[in-house]
Amino acid sequence: MSRRMRLWVFGVGAAVLAVMFAAGFHDLPRFGGNWHPYGARAVTAALAQRTANTISSVNFDLRAMDTLGEESILFAAVLGTVILLRQTRDEHREEPEPARVSRPVMLFGMLGLPVTIVVGLYVIAHGQLSPGGGFQGGVVVATAVHLLYLAADYRALERIRPVEIYEVADAVGEAAYVLLGAAGLLAGASYLANVLPHGTFNTLSSGGTVPLLNAAVGMEVACGIVVLLARFLDQAVEIKEEGEDG
Repeated sequence: MSRRMRLWVFGVGAAVLAVMFAAGFHDLPRFGGNWHPYGARAVTAALAQRTANTISSVNFDLRAMDTLGEESILFAAVLGTVILLRQTRDEHREEPEPARVSRPVMLFGMLGLPVTIVVGLYVIAHGQLSPGGGFQGGVVVATAVHLLYLAADYRALERIRPVEIYEVADAVGEAAYVLLGAAGLLAGASYLANVLPHGTFNTLSSGGTVPLLNAAVGMEVACGIVVLLARFLDQAVEIKEEGEDG
């Protein structure tokens, strides 16, 4: 494609996008007003589904399909990384050398690891009640696992991080979200419809499918990030080309 043709394609796309933005902004409520139609509808929907955290209600009720897309983007990124960074024939794996870590850093990491895991699981489990959810809690859990790498060394991280299990769990988390959406079709509603009993407001059992979708996202995000970092760490720490010195 010539340079002029690329400019024409960009110009047409930019013009269409500008028109769509102008039309969208024209219908928005005035800035600083005390009435917002979207906010009022989101809060009403959250109360109807007995989801105390309105953000989670938006993510898993009003725009659950968008959340599936966001989760799938991470899943595709992890899958692509696993394929691209796999060990090739001209590479060999070496045992990582033990690291020397200062005692304060080691103590802080060892004490912080279980606390951080509990905090991450709490954020996932209470996503329908308070700020947080599967995406945020999943990142916290994945970070907690790698505190062992900072507090000890790579070999210690490997002992609690069997990558193959995390890869399977990553796929299970993605599949669980998809299958929970299909439950709506089996119940005679739309895909990803909230068809489970809504429970008691402001309790762990409230929100219908919201806590289950939160858990699926938390599993996929936590395991996906662990696998993602594992592949990059493998390249940096273990895998070397034939004939390459340490």
